[in-house]
Amino acid sequence: MLKWAIWLLVLGNAGYFAWSQGYLDTLGLKPVEQREPQRMAQQVRPETLRLLNGPRPETAPVVSAPVPEAPAAVVVEPPLPAPSVSEPVAPAPAPPPSSTVAVAAGSGPRACWQAGGFSNDQAELLRAELALLGLPASGFSFTEVRSGGRWIVYMGRYDNQQQVDRKKDELRALGVSFREINAPGLAPGLALGTYSSEAAAQQALQKAERDGIRTAKVAQERAESQSVTVRLPAITDTQRAAIDGLGEAMAGKRLQRCG
Repeated sequence: MLKWAIWLLVLGNAGYFAWSQGYLDTLGLKPVEQREPQRMAQQVRPETLRLLNGPRPETAPVVSAPVPEAPAAVVVEPPLPAPSVSEPVAPAPAPPPSSTVAVAAGSGPRACWQAGGFSNDQAELLRAELALLGLPASGFSFTEVRSGGRWIVYMGRYDNQQQVDRKKDELRALGVSFREINAPGLAPGLALGTYSSEAAAQQALQKAERDGIRTAKVAQERAESQSVTVRLPAITDTQRAAIDGLGEAMAGKRLQRCG
């Protein structure tokens, strides 16, 4: 049974192949041709169509005649002058990465210089700038300085200089020493004595009242403060000039000789 099924399949395939290839046309058995002649009539300039992936005709390579090369111009450069032995040519130094240029110590005598009155922030900025100048850490030191308050036996505040002069004459007549005050908030005025504590100033005021001075009082001329002093024990004049020129880092101050 299976053998007959196989033979029927083989005969069916053979018959389909003969029918599709036109071998049975003489028997009137041929496939129907699928043609649409009306579409051929609607074509516009079919000769201009070109298949992009179709075969391309081989073309002979175009060989161009060699163009004779013009002779290269010979440039004769004048010989460079030899550098002088006494003046060697050195490359220019590269600029430093920081705006502060390291200053060489130079020659000459060294001396101790200092400046005071810096705040803590100003001192930190100055410390960094001194390091950028090339000074070693042992070449400078910062010291914290505390200034105590200052109290005075005070007379004032007067309206004009004429009142100040009149009080001066009265004090001279009593034999009392004084000095003129220019501090903000106290000028114009007179100080009959200067003291490091308020208690000492109060005692001096009591003595002035016993001497006949009735218009005096105790006032604080200066409040307690804290500042930082920089000390450079041994620098040259070149280094001193460079430090004085630091601008903002020096906060408007200049170095003075160590006392």
